[in-house]
Amino acid sequence: MPSLQTQPATTTNRPNQSTRIPRQVRALIVSPHMEVRRPLVRTLEALTADVTVCSTRVQAEEVLSAQAVEIVFCDEHLPDGSYCDLIHRGHCDHRIPRVVVTTRTGEWELYFEAMTKGAFDVIRSPWHATDVELAVIRALREEDQPGSSRAAAAAA
Repeated sequence: MPSLQTQPATTTNRPNQSTRIPRQVRALIVSPHMEVRRPLVRTLEALTADVTVCSTRVQAEEVLSAQAVEIVFCDEHLPDGSYCDLIHRGHCDHRIPRVVVTTRTGEWELYFEAMTKGAFDVIRSPWHATDVELAVIRALREEDQPGSSRAAAAAA
C-alpha cells in the first residue's frame, strides 16, 4: 500500500513569525517522543497557540478534564493507550477537542481507520508546518460553525 508522503518541518516551510491563527487556540500534544513534540511545539507556538505537552493518555485526560482544549495532536500509539482512547473520551464529554493523529508510518489504512473512529485529521511525522497550521485553522472554523458538535455542546 502506498504511504502518505510529506516533508519535515524546516525553516523553509515553517510559518513565518507573522503567521497568526484567527484567534487564540489551546492545543494539546500527546507524545512520548521528544522528536515528535519539539517541532510540533515550535510550529504551534509560531502560530501563537497556547500549547500543553504530555506523554501519556492518563496525563492527557487530566489536562482535558482541567481545561478546554480545541485541538489535540496525539501519537498513534501511547505507552498507556492510543488516540482512540482520547476520541472515545471526547464523545462522552461536553468538551470535544479535535484529535489529529500523528504517525510515523503514514499508511493509508491508518488514515481511513482513524477517520472512521472519529479523528479530525492524520498527519505523518515529520510534517510540513503548513499541515499543522491548516489543521488548526480547519478545527477553529469547524468549531465556530453554528451546527458543529462543539458549538452545540457549548450551548448546552
